[in-house]
Amino acid sequence: MSTIHDRNDSRTVQDETHDNHELHELPKPKRTPLPKFQLFIVFLIQFAEPVTATVIYPFVNQFVRDTGITRGDERKTGYYAGVIESAFFFAEALTVFQWGRASDRFGRRPILLLGPLGLSLAMLSFGLSNNFWTLVVSRCMQGVFNGNIGVSKSVMGEITDSTNIADAFAMMPLMWSFGSTIGPIVGGLLSQPAKTWPDLFGKIMFFHQYPYFLPCAVAALIACVSGIIASIGLKETLPSAVYQEKKRRAAAAASVTPDSTTGLLSGCNDPGYSSAADASLEADVSEEASEAPPPLKDLFVPRVLMTLLVHSFLAFVDMSSQVLQPLVYSTSVSLGGLGFDPYRIGAIMGTWGVINACVQLTFLGRIIRRFGARNVQKFAQLSYAIVIALYPVLSFFAKRAGEADGFVWAVIIIQLCFAMSNNAAYASIQILILESAPTRASLGATNGMAQAVGSVMRSIAPSIASSLFSISLEHQLAGGNMVFLILVGVALVGLRLAFLLPAKSTSRRG
Repeated sequence: MSTIHDRNDSRTVQDETHDNHELHELPKPKRTPLPKFQLFIVFLIQFAEPVTATVIYPFVNQFVRDTGITRGDERKTGYYAGVIESAFFFAEALTVFQWGRASDRFGRRPILLLGPLGLSLAMLSFGLSNNFWTLVVSRCMQGVFNGNIGVSKSVMGEITDSTNIADAFAMMPLMWSFGSTIGPIVGGLLSQPAKTWPDLFGKIMFFHQYPYFLPCAVAALIACVSGIIASIGLKETLPSAVYQEKKRRAAAAASVTPDSTTGLLSGCNDPGYSSAADASLEADVSEEASEAPPPLKDLFVPRVLMTLLVHSFLAFVDMSSQVLQPLVYSTSVSLGGLGFDPYRIGAIMGTWGVINACVQLTFLGRIIRRFGARNVQKFAQLSYAIVIALYPVLSFFAKRAGEADGFVWAVIIIQLCFAMSNNAAYASIQILILESAPTRASLGATNGMAQAVGSVMRSIAPSIASSLFSISLEHQLAGGNMVFLILVGVALVGLRLAFLLPAKSTSRRG
């Protein structure tokens, strides 16, 4: 918790020197080393969440058909599979704020430990299901326990300060991307093992009766392992909980009668008595610990609402863009697409993903420190508008040549370069969300609200974007480009809102 004092002090110094026009006279603050082990545990929990969320994607449609709910009509598969996926986002949206509020009251650690445990049980339940509605209930459970991702972001905000927070959050989107890649691989390779590997699993009747249990069990194991490691090494970061633990230890130490073994100064090894700096930290933590979680109405202040609004536009435009990319790439050239086959689409997206990950790990933290989270967010919102606006350009060159020629590939490269701002967008908006929290006691609730807003936007964006794409082509609205015009407009509104974000960080000292 030494970073709490550092963060507030560094921001106070920056604000005061800026007001006195003396910033150039002060040395640049030294970067605090990242708490690597604590970040590793938080990232491990975050990694388990996308694995459990995406492991079902390769087999969920067949699983739905196997339950008999479609009664042999494969045209209904998409509808029922959509119900399962909507149940996940709906449950997450309903509970994510409550997890944040609970973490403000009971501590970050117990809430974070509940997540992997619940995900493990939900995945096992999903794999053992044999009817459609059990699948829906199990998927709802996954959404409920996936909802504590906002709590992990609160922990990241509490174990970092203004000098290293950008580096920590630069890695966060990559964990979701990595987990979202591993999940479908596990689901595809391990589903129906008795049929895929008859020599190994063919004689085990259990895998004939429950052909999708194995990938679910592996995902559950990943979540369980993350929970076990977290239970061993994750430290509490909520100021009030840390303060109560310090009081308990101090009381226990005071109850020990000094003797020839303990000595009169045996308590000097306690962190609270180690130095003047630690004493100052103790006072700082004590002050913050006195804050109770504020009522809900106290969160509805302009800086919080504006940040949440920007986040909602970001989530909607990002999900819409993710849906449009494979649609445009796979649609025939005559209809305005590029006519790519699945292999080529996968190669493009996979190559881009690897390059994007390397770029983000190398440069994103430095970029946010250099230009600030607000400016990075503005550029990211602009980049989304450019990415979407380039789809009609791709269509124009593809139709002119009748195929994907050099001009098309040049535009694709430009488009993918701007698309690399996606991780920067989420890293910067998360920093802005942390800074917008009215007090440290409201950090979990603020993160919970942001996660709820994002979940709602991500749940409705795919259907809206894909429907607009189909309608635009079917009725040739704006030459089939109406969907792009609408979404560019939405992205530009998000950009305008980003300019209304607070110009500089605000302290959260109540």
